[in-house]
Amino acid sequence: MGSGAPVEEGVLQDILDPGAPLTTDSVITRVVTVAGGRFAPGHLGELTRIVGFDMVDAALAETGKVQARVRDLPSRVVVYLLLAAGLFAEVGFGQVWQRMIAGLDGLAVATPTAGALAQARRRIGPAPLRALFDLLRGPAAGLATKGVYWRGLLVTAIDGTMMCCPDTVANLQVYHRGGGFHGGTGYPMVRLLALVACGTRTVIDATFGASSVGETTYTLDLLRGMRRGMIVLADRNFASQALLAAVRDTGAHLLVRVKNSRNLPVCARLPDGSYLSRMGPVEVRACAARSPSQPARELAARPTSW
Repeated sequence: MGSGAPVEEGVLQDILDPGAPLTTDSVITRVVTVAGGRFAPGHLGELTRIVGFDMVDAALAETGKVQARVRDLPSRVVVYLLLAAGLFAEVGFGQVWQRMIAGLDGLAVATPTAGALAQARRRIGPAPLRALFDLLRGPAAGLATKGVYWRGLLVTAIDGTMMCCPDTVANLQVYHRGGGFHGGTGYPMVRLLALVACGTRTVIDATFGASSVGETTYTLDLLRGMRRGMIVLADRNFASQALLAAVRDTGAHLLVRVKNSRNLPVCARLPDGSYLSRMGPVEVRACAARSPSQPARELAARPTSW
């Protein structure tokens, strides 16, 4: 090389990247057909960098919601419109659309009416969004990501919140207006419960429904997202014996607060000053019959819900 002698291209490749030579038979190519012009993948804002257009197309194909013909509002564009609406919840769909097309200078962009946007939303329905959620949900972190794992366990938490939904006849058949000392709320209330990865704040699973159903009942819908290698954090409202036993059966670990007023029995004291206890009427009676000084190792050997 240093002498200035010519080197054939194949020999130079072996010098720069030693190893077995690749042949055309071992090259994998992928051809993806995408829309052009104003519907090109890169023209839908930063959302396309987070939620790839191929994932959106897969969700639409899975649910049978791909448009029969390309119109001013293709199904892929409507999905991104709904995702953007979640980021700009304080404005209507017309203003969300204006934010999506703000950077498309020089391109012929449609100007749909509010009615057309609502019709497009009804056309694709909720199924593609549900399928897309199943593709995206998860901790979004590897084992090397700091602040996500504790002693090899993925740190997660479950909690709920209340949200308002439009005051329509259809919604009022499922959801109810909230109560209060001043006549209650004017909008139907939805209870939302989520299982979240604490380190990345990404949603692993979620469920929602009428506010008349409690958080502990909705938690059963989140069991499908729990597994071994995970620790689940929860506040004192989740300290139910049946619920904790259900979470334990998934293989996940638990760390749940208990109300100060709850008088749990002392089944065995540990050297660090903490103690083992049980939940549930049968377990409490069995625990109360034992001496608090009983060795912890004997008690821990028995199947139980801690």
